[in-house]
Amino acid sequence: MTITVLDTLPAMREILRAPAADRPELLRAMLRPAAGMYRYFPGEPDLVALHRMGSGFPLDRDGERCLEALDALAEAGAWARIGRALEDAVAVQVAATPGITVPDLTVLLVLGDPGDEHFMGPSLGLTANGSVSGHLFLNLWPFPENLARLEATAVHELNHNLRYSPGGVVWDPATVTVGEQVVSEGLADAFARQLYGDELGYARIGVAHLADDAVFAKVVTGLGVTGMRNFTAWVHGDASAIRFGAEPVGLPSGAGYAAGNRLVDAYLAATGRTAAEALLADSREVIDTALAR
Repeated sequence: MTITVLDTLPAMREILRAPAADRPELLRAMLRPAAGMYRYFPGEPDLVALHRMGSGFPLDRDGERCLEALDALAEAGAWARIGRALEDAVAVQVAATPGITVPDLTVLLVLGDPGDEHFMGPSLGLTANGSVSGHLFLNLWPFPENLARLEATAVHELNHNLRYSPGGVVWDPATVTVGEQVVSEGLADAFARQLYGDELGYARIGVAHLADDAVFAKVVTGLGVTGMRNFTAWVHGDASAIRFGAEPVGLPSGAGYAAGNRLVDAYLAATGRTAAEALLADSREVIDTALAR
């Protein structure tokens, strides 16, 4: 197993300093080594268009602001820190579940878009994805809170990656429920907290609602919802649902993360398992055990 954290820093600097007409092709070249994370998309995806849709740094404005942000990432040692965190986390996870499949990992760290109000506001300057086996994607703005959580963010996405890698939990788009994603977010946060503690391990988006019983109760009513188009509102909240053209359900940002943490913590307390030991726990078992307490 190898972990490759793509050295995107020099490429991003080159893109931001290049003539505007050259930037899309330079960006495409930077993204190509991570194109495998889009392998389930129909046809051949446009990497530049996906970058824009995903709140990646802009190609036509805020150049100086983005270059300063890249300096902040460089000064924080972001790429090396992420690599070390993943190496350490894989060792912890394999010790707890020695039979799991650990794929070779390609990690793409990209600067986010400071002009995107949803990204900088409700998303708190961070989007990430670890759902495609062998690929981790982190798109962020270097707010101090995000820099402090670099390791925990990477480990959170690693937990998703290992849960859904071959031999693990099967994500079937036809039958998967909101409950599976909510539990997966709770498990990923619990694993990050196992390694980095509660102060850094919680995904920021869910922290404000961890103790909100009304939010928790509302999310519980949606755990059986199917249809992945419906998941955004239940997991990320109404603001994200509206942003991506989905129906809101009356939930604040990060509601599913907060509820997932509560469900998983109750399950771990009932079973005595660590987050690492519970990597492949059945989401229905987690939910039933947690709600029975």
